Amino acid sequence: MPHTRVAVLVGSLRADSVNRRLAESLREHAPAGVSVELVDGLDQVPFYNEDVDRPGSVPAAAARLREQVAAADRVLAVTPEYNGTMPAVLNNAIDWLSRPYGAGAIQGKPFGVVGATPTPYGGKWAHADTVRSAGIAGAVVVEDVTVSQSALEVDVLTDPEVRDRLDRAVAALVEFEAETAAA
Repeated sequence: MPHTRVAVLVGSLRADSVNRRLAESLREHAPAGVSVELVDGLDQVPFYNEDVDRPGSVPAAAARLREQVAAADRVLAVTPEYNGTMPAVLNNAIDWLSRPYGAGAIQGKPFGVVGATPTPYGGKWAHADTVRSAGIAGAVVVEDVTVSQSALEVDVLTDPEVRDRLDRAVAALVEFEAETAAA
């Protein structure tokens, strides 16, 4: 199996957030032949504005985001839910990754979303919105890669069942072949 790079977009900016810690644990538990790379600096990416998205003048943080995702084989969002939807920082990252239209860094990349929230719903609305947005942006959404977990039910960082679901989600994302989506 060739080496697979997974770019991880963390929807929470808080340094000690549960979702950042989940993302770090995914990196630590990555299967052999897989590197899980957290895309840092999302807080430095300005809100998307087509006026500043011009060849030669793209803000440096947005250019780094695009380069990291373009270099990856897969993209995984690890995100909480804010007010019933995805965090603005994640939406903004997807906006930048969707451009230029039809040729953005996320175009054709297998994409999944996992995460936890301290609510009974586990982030399912944020995850559904993230999947929809990424799909519209050109990503190939891998349906088997969604883990929405309530942090009220279990300690999401230590629960073996949650760990197993996260590991299976990463494996499904890595093993996904885009050709099978067309079949």
